[in-house]
Amino acid sequence: MANETHDSGDSTVHVTATKLGWQQLVRSEDWWAVWIGGAILAICTLLVWQGVAAGGKDSSLLAGWLGKPGSWTANPLDAFTVKKANVLPGVAGVFLVSLIAFGIGAAVMRKQLLPFVAGFCLVFLLSLLALVLAGQSVIKYYNLEYALWALLVGLLISNTVGTPSWLRSAACTEFYIKTGLVLLGAEILVGRLLALGLPGVFVSWVVTPIVLIGTFWFGQRVLRMTSPTLNIVIAADMSVCGVSAAIATAAACKAKRSELSLAIGLSLTFTVIMMVVMPVAIRAMGMSNVLGGAWLGGTIDATGAVAAAGAILGEDALAVAATVKMIQNILIGVVAFGVAVYWVTRVERQEGGARPSLMEIWHRFPKFILGFVAASVIFSWLAASSADGERVVDAVLGHTGATLRTWFFCLAFVSIGLETNFRELSAYMKGGKPLVLYLVGQTFNLCLTLLMAWLMFEKVFPHAADALQK
Repeated sequence: MANETHDSGDSTVHVTATKLGWQQLVRSEDWWAVWIGGAILAICTLLVWQGVAAGGKDSSLLAGWLGKPGSWTANPLDAFTVKKANVLPGVAGVFLVSLIAFGIGAAVMRKQLLPFVAGFCLVFLLSLLALVLAGQSVIKYYNLEYALWALLVGLLISNTVGTPSWLRSAACTEFYIKTGLVLLGAEILVGRLLALGLPGVFVSWVVTPIVLIGTFWFGQRVLRMTSPTLNIVIAADMSVCGVSAAIATAAACKAKRSELSLAIGLSLTFTVIMMVVMPVAIRAMGMSNVLGGAWLGGTIDATGAVAAAGAILGEDALAVAATVKMIQNILIGVVAFGVAVYWVTRVERQEGGARPSLMEIWHRFPKFILGFVAASVIFSWLAASSADGERVVDAVLGHTGATLRTWFFCLAFVSIGLETNFRELSAYMKGGKPLVLYLVGQTFNLCLTLLMAWLMFEKVFPHAADALQK
């Protein structure tokens, strides 16, 4: 962020930011994620509402303007034809929307605009390549999602020819993914989540904090990891919801970019393994689809991977898994706030130093979480207000969630790869402590989540999932 200081070992943390005051509303990356995400949601909602008011299709005014590549088998060009429709205009529409939105943000935040525009064009093309690769039928069958390919494409460049400075200026990992997270907030509709009731809440909100705190304690007290920021980012990534939680937590504790990259790399690797192995294990153990879905939703990191694994078991498992994961996603903001408070008051507080002010905690708190929460509240209210409101919400989310959020996340994963060098990561992998931390934490997570899911869905509330199947 412009004009901020981030020396976490000094009492001057964010002093400059405090003096800036209102200027942070226009110069902060966090706030720009809120403005961009909010503007996209507002414009899409107005356009869709006009379609509904005119008696036409809900998304008639957006159809064809936003798109992404589809599936293909032998010819990659087939990815640009979805249901006999050419999606290239939609891809171009996403490019223009993204370039204008992020370009304005970059300019106001005082980035050099021409290098940013040039770099963004290449980052977007690399993201397009990743989405096309992920759409290949065999790759799609094994659920090797776009995030993996985007990360690999970026890593290939950064660890061979290197990432030039003009390209690095557009590798704005947090800017892209924070904006995508604001869009994600609109997808978390409280009314639909409450349909699962207390069992989903217990699996998501009781187990997750226990696993997060337990994993962090294990890393600090047993493994004695030298970097508490790496420890907490891995713990949040593994226990909450993967990359989204890692980004929010890294912002709250000011983790290094290389630490965030390592946590995300571990998450993506084990996500692929778990979404393939867990459905097989669930069937082998003879679990019901409801119990299996709850277990998947509470343990697999990525929402997309949860849906893919749940679909293997069946529609009922998919519904439960996706709902449990979305309930868990709400904890992104709670965890970010908790980590910000703990880091300011305990980890970074100097021995015998003054107690940090509430303003210091506010400056450390990731502001994009406010956009995430606001989007959830507004769209939850809109969906519950009327039948037309629900139609509008479904249509808007089909574009902002399934299309724009996917693109923004893909831009972020490419950027992570471009900013990551294996030589930097090697320092953190000495002794294999990050891998041990993830394995121990995820094992604890798997066992505790399965126990809680069995108690809630099999013993205490055996018919809790019936509402989701109506």
